[in-house]
Amino acid sequence: MKTARELGLMPESRLAVGPDNGITDVPGVAVGHRSVRGEGIFTGVTAIVPHPGDLFRLKPRAAVEVINGFGKSAGLMQVAELGTIETPVLLTNTFGVAACTEALIRRAIAANPSIGRKTSTVNPLVCECNDGSINDIQALAVTPDDAVAALDAARPGPVEQGAVGAGSGMTAFGFKAGIGTASRRLRVGKRDFTLGALVLANFGAAGDLVLPDGRRPDPRVPASPERGSVIVVMATDLPLGDRQLQRVARRGGAGLARLGAFWGHGSGDVVLCFTTADPVEHDPAKAFSMQERLADEFIDLAFRAAAETAQEAVLNALCTAPATTARNGRLYPALADWLKESPRP
Repeated sequence: MKTARELGLMPESRLAVGPDNGITDVPGVAVGHRSVRGEGIFTGVTAIVPHPGDLFRLKPRAAVEVINGFGKSAGLMQVAELGTIETPVLLTNTFGVAACTEALIRRAIAANPSIGRKTSTVNPLVCECNDGSINDIQALAVTPDDAVAALDAARPGPVEQGAVGAGSGMTAFGFKAGIGTASRRLRVGKRDFTLGALVLANFGAAGDLVLPDGRRPDPRVPASPERGSVIVVMATDLPLGDRQLQRVARRGGAGLARLGAFWGHGSGDVVLCFTTADPVEHDPAKAFSMQERLADEFIDLAFRAAAETAQEAVLNALCTAPATTARNGRLYPALADWLKESPRP
């Protein structure tokens, strides 16, 4: 399946695209998937690993923006309070949160046996969307072993997109969707940085999707209320403070709005943003530490990158996902098929 850019949907942007046009263009970031299949089962887990070291001991700075809080994620409250993350980020279906949480806790304890005994507990970070329209979510098919498999599969480089991992059973705007990613290059002063986004796209009412060229794809399904969700995970190597990270995360909402989203009552829309610059030590050697931070006068570059990558990542999730029939027999068509049948005027 081709990406939105390969299908000619993305106009020229003011910011350059990273070499793999994905969140893994940020140095050190890795992504892995575990797809879970079976009778009526179409789900999985996707892992985002911020850096290859011990995340509990060296915590990336982070912030979260809850656009609409209809969701059951784990760990976001502590991120909002402390401004750091200390485990990989796992994405899964709504009823898979507990299994993924257990896997992250056990993995952290294995690396740091003092957790919960001689030092603080660990904050597992799991975000979710409801894939119950395609997957039999009541089967509780996601297990801790699946989460571990996604973590073990995490690699830098090109990211598999579409109906894979946590995106297996997700839909958006009446079409089949799933995992999508994109990146932008930033030139600040004489230094180069990257901002990338990975989305779990499961939102948007049928008929509301707006393409960058203004067309409104018709999935040819009855209109329904907006009850989906979207998780946007952003990564950058740009040195940003906690407040700045939240401001960048908030601009992910601009990218979603460009697509026609209005964040309905039943939609859980969350943006998590972290930086690999200046991580926080679990056991600091000094009472005070120095932190490099971007001057606010230059932050518009990051704002633009956040909006552009969120928009393109969702379009990639839609373009790379094949048509899929749900358990009730409803067909979720592929956006790529609609594009073939509906050429530009």
